[in-house]
Amino acid sequence: MLKTGKQHLDGLKDGRVVYIGDERIEDVTTHPAFARAAETVAGLYDAKHDPANKDLLSFEEDGERYSMWYLRAKSRDDLRKRTAAHKFIGDQTFGMMGRSPDHVSSFVTGMSTSPEVFDTDDYKFGVNISAYYEHMRKNDIFATYAVLPPQAARNPDFYEKNNLPIPTLMVVDQDDEGVVISGMKMLATSAVFCDEIWIGNLLPLAPDQIKQAITCAVPCNIPGLTMWMRQPIALNAKNEFDAPLTWRLDETDVLVMCDRVKVPWEKVFVMDDAILAREVYIRSPGHCYGNHQANVRFWSKMQLITGLCSRVTQATGADQVPAVRETLGRMASLEATLSGMIHGQIEAAEDWPKGFKTFNRRMMYAALNWCTEGHSEFIDKLRELCGGGVFQMPASVTVMHDEALAKEFAKYFQTPQMPALERMKLFKLAWDVVGSEFAGRQQQYEKFYAGASFIVRNHSFREAPWDMFDGLVQDIMDGYDVPEAL
Repeated sequence: MLKTGKQHLDGLKDGRVVYIGDERIEDVTTHPAFARAAETVAGLYDAKHDPANKDLLSFEEDGERYSMWYLRAKSRDDLRKRTAAHKFIGDQTFGMMGRSPDHVSSFVTGMSTSPEVFDTDDYKFGVNISAYYEHMRKNDIFATYAVLPPQAARNPDFYEKNNLPIPTLMVVDQDDEGVVISGMKMLATSAVFCDEIWIGNLLPLAPDQIKQAITCAVPCNIPGLTMWMRQPIALNAKNEFDAPLTWRLDETDVLVMCDRVKVPWEKVFVMDDAILAREVYIRSPGHCYGNHQANVRFWSKMQLITGLCSRVTQATGADQVPAVRETLGRMASLEATLSGMIHGQIEAAEDWPKGFKTFNRRMMYAALNWCTEGHSEFIDKLRELCGGGVFQMPASVTVMHDEALAKEFAKYFQTPQMPALERMKLFKLAWDVVGSEFAGRQQQYEKFYAGASFIVRNHSFREAPWDMFDGLVQDIMDGYDVPEAL
């Protein structure tokens, strides 16, 4: 079933418990902190019902149509279809929504191609991941994940010494029906707009942290689960003109609190295995599918940044300066570099697991590292090109509501290259990328999108063909020996 936007919005009115500070949010589809971003999510669902997008955003299997991100690739063409769908979704949000409906669904789709990874001597959860994949695609589920412990939980000795509970989420009870979990999990971006939350562990656990090694899925309205919001940024936007990205793209970031949440066994995927809790992502294509989507989503953002670099220089005529044109050329080459890395993941696809095709992991992780390392530099380059132009505009477009002020504005704020109002619109958009609170959140988000830098680079270390690299050196060394006396 392909949900409509209205169906998805109606599903968000399900009794979920959301807090902004001490304010309990009764309806996220109407509250000013969330309503416009909720409509953006609804638009992503409605796009699948446009006949022009039918084969771009969905596929048919056994007489049913499913969202393209649930396609389990068996050929390079299948991988291309997935990439094209991700690009469409990324373009709709200009790459500013990292946790769009095609992200976590890609993780689950990739993991479902290797159900045997979830089977251990103690638990046979392979059937559970297969069933959950079917549940997600048949119901067009929008899921997020909470897969990191709270920072406060990284020193368990403090809690033990003071006889306090460790705040991180863990199993506290179990019976024939399922497990009971309590504690905190981070960081469920977009959770207020989602149907379900995947709870797991993307960071390594110590071997003795078996009760924290729980991987499961829960509905957003399950009893005992509450969502604590960071300060909503959308409340800062008074109108779309003055804050065009803030206005409708604040996807939110959520701390998940569980107080004796009961999870049925069929929604449990890892239990009592600290090593497997992380390895389910990398021993299956799950991590690769999900982070390929992240690469493509960043590509959409990179195109917006590059376009803004060009337009802000056109607004002042600086695009005719040779040094500026060199900068623009570099930005264009960087955008093309990411495009090449993304397409390379398809052309060098791996036959893994058996019967399936997967994006090239080395290239995917290289692109992931490239995006993480480069985002601050790209934004800074746009900042340099904007110069003081972002500060040389009236506080708000409401200046146009006064006839006398509007006349003065049109006269004095125009340039030979651009009328005043168009120039103001451009610099308001640029500010929402480089300087607003929304821009600041994006800066922090991209810097730690896939974890700290050492985590991102360790993925590349793990996937690198070190035997081949070392062998090149050894082959040269083996080609000569100690020379005879000269």
